[in-house]
Amino acid sequence: MDLENENEELHSDSMPEDHQPQEVITKVTGMYKDWFLDYASYVILERAVPAIEDGLKPVQRRILHSMKDLDDGRYNKVANIVGHTMQYHPHGDASISDAMVQIGQKDLLIDMQGNWGNILTGDRAAASRYIEARLSKFALDVVYNPKVTEWQLSYDGRKKEPINLPVKFPLLLVQGAEGIAVGLSTKVLPHNFIELINASIKHLQGKKFTLLPDFPTAGIADFTNYNDGNRGGKARVRAKISQLDKNTLKISEIPFSTTTTSLIDSILKANDKGKIKIKKIEDNTAAEVEILIHLPSGISPDKTIDALYAFTNCEVSISPLGCVIEDNKPNFIGVSEILRRSTDNTVDLLKKELEIQLGELQEQWHFASLERIFIENRIYRDIEEVETWEGVIEAIDQGLKPHVKHLKREVTEDDIVRLTEIRIKRISKFDIDKAQQKIEALEEEIAQVKHNLDHLIEFAIDYFKRLKTTYGKDKERKTEIKIFDDIEATKVVIRNTKLYVNREEGFVGTSLRRDEYVTDCSDIDDVICFTGDGKMMITKVGSKTFIGKNIIHIAIFKKKDKRTIYNMIYQDGRGGASYVKRFAVTSVTRDKEYDLTQGKKSSKITYFSANPNGEAEVVTIFLRQAGSIKKLKFDLDFADLLIKGRGVKGNIVTKYNIKRIELKEQGVSTLKPRKIWFDDTVQRLNVDGRGEILGEFRGEDRLLVIDQKGIVKTIIPEMTLHFSSDMIVLEKWKPKKPISAIYWDGEREKYYVKRFLIENPDREENFISEHPKSFLEVVSTDFKPLIEIVFNKLRGKDQRPNEEINIEEFIAIKGIKAQGNQLTTHKVKQVNLLEPLPYEEPEPLPVEEIEVVEEENISPQNGNVSQSESKPGETNSFDEDTNTGDGEQASLF
Repeated sequence: MDLENENEELHSDSMPEDHQPQEVITKVTGMYKDWFLDYASYVILERAVPAIEDGLKPVQRRILHSMKDLDDGRYNKVANIVGHTMQYHPHGDASISDAMVQIGQKDLLIDMQGNWGNILTGDRAAASRYIEARLSKFALDVVYNPKVTEWQLSYDGRKKEPINLPVKFPLLLVQGAEGIAVGLSTKVLPHNFIELINASIKHLQGKKFTLLPDFPTAGIADFTNYNDGNRGGKARVRAKISQLDKNTLKISEIPFSTTTTSLIDSILKANDKGKIKIKKIEDNTAAEVEILIHLPSGISPDKTIDALYAFTNCEVSISPLGCVIEDNKPNFIGVSEILRRSTDNTVDLLKKELEIQLGELQEQWHFASLERIFIENRIYRDIEEVETWEGVIEAIDQGLKPHVKHLKREVTEDDIVRLTEIRIKRISKFDIDKAQQKIEALEEEIAQVKHNLDHLIEFAIDYFKRLKTTYGKDKERKTEIKIFDDIEATKVVIRNTKLYVNREEGFVGTSLRRDEYVTDCSDIDDVICFTGDGKMMITKVGSKTFIGKNIIHIAIFKKKDKRTIYNMIYQDGRGGASYVKRFAVTSVTRDKEYDLTQGKKSSKITYFSANPNGEAEVVTIFLRQAGSIKKLKFDLDFADLLIKGRGVKGNIVTKYNIKRIELKEQGVSTLKPRKIWFDDTVQRLNVDGRGEILGEFRGEDRLLVIDQKGIVKTIIPEMTLHFSSDMIVLEKWKPKKPISAIYWDGEREKYYVKRFLIENPDREENFISEHPKSFLEVVSTDFKPLIEIVFNKLRGKDQRPNEEINIEEFIAIKGIKAQGNQLTTHKVKQVNLLEPLPYEEPEPLPVEEIEVVEEENISPQNGNVSQSESKPGETNSFDEDTNTGDGEQASLF
């Protein structure tokens, strides 16, 4: 076969070129040649993308034009408007009615009557025969002016339609636009009505401005990467979620582009997949959004809120794309440039309108002056004896000539014809004074229009201010602008899967139900495993994964965890010396096996412990009897070692064989307390130094939280915590530091002072009376707070002087439920908190602590532990999505 193939190839090569098989290319010609380009151009220009001049797509423009045709001040059936629009739009009634409903739901250009659907729930509008519409006052004010409109023939040539409507407002930005054409799309997000007007005024004044979207569904949005609405920008939008009680969450606002139905579906899917855990969900949405999420007992509301943002449509990312039609072709521009072009176009339109108005006023003044000359000088009598029409025109012309030198233009034959049409009744009742007043009024109007033209920018600014005053009511911003903290999914996911391990055979996974249970986990977790031969591996949770035989430790891995410290003693090869090391694992490559020993064959771990808060225990080491060893037993304190990288060799424990190692004393944490900050911008705790520092926290330390409602609680500082907007105190809790409060008792109608300590840290308590009219006036966590009382001025009497009170002397510390002492018997205007009196807080007892370091030596205190030298190594990166790393951290002794 090989020979035959070779002969065929040789024969093929020897064939003349004319007989060689060649690729045939067929060119498409005729009517197929430009069809796709014509189709794409038509969809882009005539269907999907709005024009920059008026911000409207063709179907929207034709709907508004038809509504103006039909406008008589009364409502019209939408079905009637749709039918009328079909004279201009050749794409059927469905596309027209859908577009009209979308315009109506923006609640700006159309005054609606009937069921127009609900943008919150996604409910559709009623059939077009059941709903009615008419143009809004705003639309009639800013959208139409046939005198400055350019017209073109409709698709069938029977009607005229506007090329662009003379819109004197940034309509595209206030309504937003979305469309998918052939080869491109557009997505302009809606913006706030008042903010657009303010931005237009700033542009006309030559000032800088910034535009950020405002959504009709409200919600909370982070526009850090909005990029002015250009390609590549992004807006993150979240639902507004609050906690009603410890088992109920309430969604009161939803992200733009979602509905309550789609939001609930995404929550149910996340619950089915085990990402979150909910008991039931209620949708009470009507005019306002109200979705109640009931949680099972024991589920953290704060973590559930974060999980809703991480795994459901409670947070969505929207990518804007500013594409508009300009000069009959698509153009990609940002929202700031769209506003500038729209504002400049508005100025041009205002100028055209003023010029038209000036021309009309001048014509009125011209004819009013002619009419006065004609009647006042009785020129109409000159035509009594004239028998021909030409003679009449000539007689009037001759009669006017001595009196028309002050006119702005020449008298034409049309002017004379208009004079002949004046009725005898009007001539007989002609009032010279009224005629002069009319001319003077026209002259004032002409002067005003000329002034507006000379000061066109000021006129345009006044125009925008009038729009804001007239139509800006109830159009305040709905979407709250906020900077979001990124949520790590692994920290908030509900762990509803069980992890098992077969230590001897070396398998871990969720399907090993007959083997040893380890912990609860989720399918997005990673697990860290250590084996007896000194190997370590991190892998994703799976049904069954092989790690290595003789697994000695397995746990859920926390990325960048510097507080979990591993204490280890290992023997370097068969009969080799034993070494001790302490290390943290912060970043590795997934599914890569790491050797924690020096790599010699038969190396093994003789002692291992994992310490979640850097604990350092004391162990007793027993040696085997060999030769002249005098000391067969000694203690080793792990607190004497510094924490280094996982790749270090370690320090020598002993060169002799170890018989066994026993735990002598449980360890205490050797780590520094965590410094925790509160970032007011995102209302979250962090350990990254952002915001105001709250203090240094150990495992048992808590935060003190007090809100405006008089509710106090202490909580463990977790990074997933959410804080309400009415929080007034957030600080590190000191159990012996009293809390002082002044409150108004709504039942007794008096001010009371109380001073108390928190007796039950795990309970949330209200320390003011529960009467609905009670309120908290002042709260202080100072040891010696000082207040100032400002009294009301009594009628007919002098002002009572202000009074200062030292609360520590005023009242003793009592229980949190005590009513307290009455502040004063006089009428109080206000209570001011002054600078506290000096107080020296006793120093806390010193605690020996060490810091996590990567590559440093220790000075051993135990005579059996020898010091070794190390050199800096490399730090790995851990990537959740790939199996690539930067290498291994190592240190050689």
